[in-house]
Amino acid sequence: MEITRILPEDCLCLIISLTSPADACRSAMVSHAFRSVADSDAVWEKFLPSDYRSIMSSSLLSLGKKDVYFHMCFHPILIQNGTMSFQLEKESGKKCYMLGAKALSMIWLLRDTFMPFPWISTSLPGLSDRFPEVANINLVWWIEVKGKIETRNLSPNTNYVIFLVFKLRDRHTIEFKHRTVGLHVNDDRVASWELRRVLIDPYRCEALYIRDRGDGWMEVEMGQFLNECGDDGTLEFSLRETDTSNFHNRGIIVEGIELRPKDISSLVDVRQ
Repeated sequence: MEITRILPEDCLCLIISLTSPADACRSAMVSHAFRSVADSDAVWEKFLPSDYRSIMSSSLLSLGKKDVYFHMCFHPILIQNGTMSFQLEKESGKKCYMLGAKALSMIWLLRDTFMPFPWISTSLPGLSDRFPEVANINLVWWIEVKGKIETRNLSPNTNYVIFLVFKLRDRHTIEFKHRTVGLHVNDDRVASWELRRVLIDPYRCEALYIRDRGDGWMEVEMGQFLNECGDDGTLEFSLRETDTSNFHNRGIIVEGIELRPKDISSLVDVRQ
């Protein structure tokens, strides 16, 4: 006898909503009767962020809750006046953020002078359209990129990985490849931090740290952070040159810094 004939629908909805989006999709394949429960709004609203109505466009709120969920997975939503994007991780429903270049503190030095960053429009061929503008680091001696986010905005009990998302203007650009940068992630509630030194060179760097994203951009892992309880706090992350040799860097474009739950299985080694 099917369980749908034994337990009331409200009870089944509660049971499935206590699993995960992936489990709900599997449950929908059990039978036609089970699908009507597993695909119900009562189940999928539990997988949505509590503030999803204020994030989503009002024109999309008329969709079923499952459709709203997957829209938030596959279509990043711009927030904070278009300087950040938000989406959900498909398997778990956990929150993902990208701080666009405009949301970062970015300074660079040219001949002992701090200069403003040049911005280029993403309407140009070969650039992502997630943000209207990205940072074009064309000629510098020294650079620092910093960002921060309140930990209460992240999903609790989640191990996040932080990535710098970038691309090189030319595969044969050598300046950044020859200089070491420090990647730093710090939780202001913990009196310790890690500095990771890597080369921004996808053809020489360890495959563990640098990847092709499959969307025309590359990413390098800056570090990890366990958001245990989601309490108030600030997570800070930065890229800073540790090599102060007196020669120029050129040819890197920064889209932003992304935070997402730890899962690199879908990424492709750029050197393959």
